[in-house]
Parts: sequence; C-alpha cells; structure tokens
Amino acid sequence: AVLKREAIPLPKSPSFIVIADQIRDPGNMGTLLRTTEAAGGDAVILTPGTVDAFSPKVVRSGMGAHFHLAIQHKDWDEIDSYLGSIPVFLAESEGGIPLWEADLAGSCALLIGGEAFGASPEGESRATQQITIPMKGRAESLNAAVAAAILIGEVLRQRYQH
Repeated sequence: AVLKREAIPLPKSPSFIVIADQIRDPGNMGTLLRTTEAAGGDAVILTPGTVDAFSPKVVRSGMGAHFHLAIQHKDWDEIDSYLGSIPVFLAESEGGIPLWEADLAGSCALLIGGEAFGASPEGESRATQQITIPMKGRAESLNAAVAAAILIGEVLRQRYQH
C-alpha cells in the first residue's frame, strides 16, 4: 500500500530554513532533513539538480523527518520570493567568516552546497554572507550532511544564548 498525504506547507513567517543546493547523495539528504527537523527548522527547500527528497533512500535515512518538516523543491525565483529579506548564509569550505562570527540568532537560511562542487552559481549569487567551519586537521572538506549538522548546531547555540 502507498500512503498519500499532503505536503507540509512552507511557513508564512519562517525563522530557520535550510536550502539544499545540488546535494545528490540520498544519505546526505536524509541526514540533512533529519538534523534540520531535530533542531526545529521550519523547512528544507531543494533547488533544481538536488536529489528527490522523497526517494526511498532519502526517506529511509530521514528517519521520519518527512512527517514533521516542510520539504519542497523550488526554483530560484520561487526561493527568492519566499525568503524576501531573510539573510542567506552560504557554507563554504574556505573564504568565509568563521561560523561563530555570523549572526544566526535571527531569522536566517543556511545554504548547503553539493558534495562534489559546492553550491551552484545561482546559490552563490544569493548569499548574504559566506561562512566557514574552521578545521585544524588535514581534511579538505566535510560532507554536506556533517557540515550542515555543525552549522545547525551553531544556529541552536546562538538562539539558546539569546
């Protein structure tokens, strides 16, 4: 049997949104959805070229996040219209300010780029600020889900302090 249900609508006044841009690995997407939901995020918006959030592998790794989180595929014009003046913080492996220097306590969107090539040019052009997770080891980067989890943790830390 297949369960049909309506998509959870995007909230009218979002506080915390994650934009998944060019993420193609189903496991990373499911983990990103699960982490966003666990942190109380309002929604995850998926850009063109991103894995289908409702594919079996994503649903399995999402561990139920799909039942509690607004998850929608949108094009960039729709994303622009929806976000309005909400700042967009782009996760970059280098070149941004350290994540703890970004003001993530207010309404914001985190833009997480794909595993292989990062964010799309369309995503990069919409960033209000680039943020980086400083790393002391030799790894060049983190996978999308791990980076998202660290950034989402920083959003929570700042909000609990205010």
